[in-house]
Order: sequence, then C-alpha cells, then structure tokens
Amino acid sequence: MIHMTETLAVHTIEGFLTPDETERLTKVLDEHLAATGWVPARPSDGMAAPGEAEEILAFAVERALPAIRRVFPSVAGATPWDYHDLGPGDRIEPHVHGVSDPAKRPQRVARVAFHLQEAERGGEFYVDTCSSDALWTERAAGPGSAFLPGTRFVREISHHAGPAATAALRGVPRTRWTSAPPAGTAVVYGAQLVHGVETVREGRLRKLITNLLDGPPRS
Repeated sequence: MIHMTETLAVHTIEGFLTPDETERLTKVLDEHLAATGWVPARPSDGMAAPGEAEEILAFAVERALPAIRRVFPSVAGATPWDYHDLGPGDRIEPHVHGVSDPAKRPQRVARVAFHLQEAERGGEFYVDTCSSDALWTERAAGPGSAFLPGTRFVREISHHAGPAATAALRGVPRTRWTSAPPAGTAVVYGAQLVHGVETVREGRLRKLITNLLDGPPRS
C-alpha cells in the first residue's frame, strides 16, 4: 500500500550508472538518433529509448531497488524509459502529474530522472513544495485503493495543460529546490510533487525519465 509521504519524497541514487555504463548508453542513443533523425517538436516531448538502452537502464534500476525502497517502499516495477533532449532556450514548465484514478493498478509512486549530459549553463531539474490548499483536491483514498486510506491527492496540471491551469499553478506560492547532482546520479521524486526544468542557457541537456510503480507495468 502506498503511503502519501512516498508521493511527496525526494531521493538521490549516486552511482546509478557507472562511467562505463554512461558511455555505453550515450553511444547507443547517439547511434539511434543518427539512424532515426528524431528531433523533439517541443521541449517536453520524449522519445522511447531503444532496446539496448532499456537493458542498461533496467539493470541499473534493479541494482538500485534496495536504495530506492528505503524511501519508496511500495515500488515494485518501472515503466519503459523516455529520452529528452533540450537545447538553448528550452525549458519544461512547472507541472504535477498527480493521481488520476486511485483505484487503478499498478499505480505510479514516483519518477526517476537521470541526466545523461548536463547543459553548460542552465537546465537544472527542480521540485517545488508548498503548503497551500490551492494545490490539493478534496479527493481522498478510500477502501480498496492502492493508497493508504485518507491519502489526499493534488490537482493534475501537466506541461500540456491550458493557460488557465498553468496560470492557476503560477499563482500558488511555492518554494523551489534546484538539484545539481554529481555525474551518474539519478533523482527520484514523488508523483505528487510539482517539478520542471530551468531554461537551458548554453549547451545541451540530455535526460532520461521513467515511472516507478507499485507493481509490474502492464504490457
């Protein structure tokens, strides 16, 4: 059963990938990009990671599970990874995924962000915290839910949300926590945290993201 604190936690896994694994993953993705010519239409768009990249990352998740479960004990599986590629001027606006259906199984507990390549300037990942009721719905988990009964749920405001939703989020007072993890580190953050990516000022930001679930992903 998922506890509310898991959906609001932040954790880091130093050494998520070794230097050799990072080099191999970079090579696999570079070859895939050269073969496919993929270019994101907008900064928030991702590309499904190719098979060999998935193998590298799946092994890393399995290796990191004991450390992940210290903070997110209900995690039992992960979805396929998405690759994101941001250049100068690109950013990902603050957004929150939330929980659309508390009765659904499996349920997203958290996400993992791994920066394959940091931008030379800008492009920092962040999470926002706040105490305002404006971010929360009146919904609460009941019997039969994947969540501990009484768990509250935030409003879902995706990075594709309309102007009204994004304006409402901008109006909520928040405190920003910006990350600067060492190379090879994965950042794990709860599914009910507001998060985003600062504007890339110079260079290129390459990152991969997966969802951590309370059960195996559906095929």
